[in-house]
Amino acid sequence: MNAPHTFMLPAFQLRQLTLQAGKRYLLDKIDAELPRGQFTAIVGPNGAGKSTLLKLLGGLLTGQQGQILLDGIPLNTINQSDRARKLGWLGQFPPNELPLNLANYVLLGRRPSLGSFGRASSDDLARVNEALVSVELHTRSTSPWRNLSGGERQRAGLARLLTQDAPIWLLDEPTNHLDLKHQALLFRRLRTEVAKGRTIVAVLHDLTQAARWADHVLLLGNGRLLAQGEPTSCLESVSLSQAYQWPVRLWQSQEGCWQVAVGEVA
Repeated sequence: MNAPHTFMLPAFQLRQLTLQAGKRYLLDKIDAELPRGQFTAIVGPNGAGKSTLLKLLGGLLTGQQGQILLDGIPLNTINQSDRARKLGWLGQFPPNELPLNLANYVLLGRRPSLGSFGRASSDDLARVNEALVSVELHTRSTSPWRNLSGGERQRAGLARLLTQDAPIWLLDEPTNHLDLKHQALLFRRLRTEVAKGRTIVAVLHDLTQAARWADHVLLLGNGRLLAQGEPTSCLESVSLSQAYQWPVRLWQSQEGCWQVAVGEVA
């Protein structure tokens, strides 16, 4: 549960956030607020700074200038164990080799609650099983990690997040390796979690998915924040074409389906 004094604060506040690599700005003076209890999609072309921004939010990178506030507190003042209880992370590339079976990998999600030497309780194991059922992997629970496909590993990462039960999830291209069915199930699950009060921030490449599923969007281009807010106001042709440096148009059909056209602006 959120403390009363943090309930109305944005989950994250970014103030002049800047990161350079040599002379190149990976992120340039980003000012943004990521709302609590909503699904924020970070979109933009390759090299725009999307994954870099997500890593900064997770404390995996440190900006050279500016500040990130998590629940109103500077992120760099929050110790690692407290961060692990607040933030759940799912990267875009699951590890290739792990000396674990599937269930033991998912059990790693309980580590922030167990501590370094804690032993899993029956409740912890029940959470693992429930999470595996929810991602349709319960029949593979004893399978060695090396025997899982890329899509199964990605779904295992989601199960690990469910067992961790952090109030904020950070997802870097979570649809990687997933087939169409499991992409749809993923987004339905994310909406279910948001309905329960969880905050989700995800890097997405597919603009139609961002428009359909997200509540809030950050549009990046060349390390700069070009637009933020509701998808319908942010993902308009002028901003998209500026971000991608190419004509891009996104619209909703009469049937309610989102569509994108590249190379033409009508």
